[in-house]
Amino acid sequence: MQEAIMNFFHSLSTPFLDALGEGITFFGEQTVFILITAYILWCGNKRSGFALFSTLFVALFTMNALKAIVRQERPFKIIEGLSGKRLETATGYSFPSGHTTGASAFYSSLAYIVKKRWLSILCAVIILLVGISRMYLLVHWPLDVAAGLILGIVSTFVLTAWLLKLYDNNKLVSRFSWIIGGSSAVVSLAMAVLIDAGTIDPVAFTDMMKLLALAAGGYIGFAIDRNYISYGTSGDWKTKIVRFVFGIAIVLLIQGAKALLPEHLVFSFIRYALTGLWATALYPLIGKHIPIWNKKKLFTREDT
Repeated sequence: MQEAIMNFFHSLSTPFLDALGEGITFFGEQTVFILITAYILWCGNKRSGFALFSTLFVALFTMNALKAIVRQERPFKIIEGLSGKRLETATGYSFPSGHTTGASAFYSSLAYIVKKRWLSILCAVIILLVGISRMYLLVHWPLDVAAGLILGIVSTFVLTAWLLKLYDNNKLVSRFSWIIGGSSAVVSLAMAVLIDAGTIDPVAFTDMMKLLALAAGGYIGFAIDRNYISYGTSGDWKTKIVRFVFGIAIVLLIQGAKALLPEHLVFSFIRYALTGLWATALYPLIGKHIPIWNKKKLFTREDT
């Protein structure tokens, strides 16, 4: 049955649909998640950003754990005559679909937090299309997509409301963030060393290592902010745009450093951990001393 479905999607292939599928699947990738979450954390509501970040983290961690356990090969590796597309996004095992898990967790959580009908409809459409795109691109089986869809949505309905309440308790959220951040750092660094040494399967654990590194920096940053920084996100729209663009530019520089560093996962650990820490603590800490984070407007009437 699954092979028949994959062959059906293969029969639909055209250059236009290929481009469309690759464009849609982008909405289930870390770049989009980072952009939206960063904007919310820096220019919107930190409480919502924390809940969104955490819901996505738990869903993706569970997904990566299942991939490492099941180790299902992807359709294009099993069905003769199939050639997967956008293979740079198909880095681990197949079950469950990481893009579908991420999209369903992220966008359902976003819809739950914002509670706008139009956004809920848009998020539902994105989730559905991302799942379909993964099958059309021949990188996931239907069961992979179904499992990812269920995992992501369940993560939202189990966690998001609780995480919003947790954030309101300064003592508990600080303790939670220190524990998750510290343990993620230890496990991620250990994975990086073991993968580089050839001790554990890189296909099963590389993506999880990067996720845990990002979480390590992010949660340690959340704890630092709650205890020592307590930055605000106010400002006019021009100030927020400049704030966001500058912050993302530094994220791109951090990730772009990959080209200059040795090809060892320990350096990937550093890049991802630093990205998380930059987003939740370093940037706000530095920004409090420059105009883009001050409560005063960056653009006064005389400047325009």
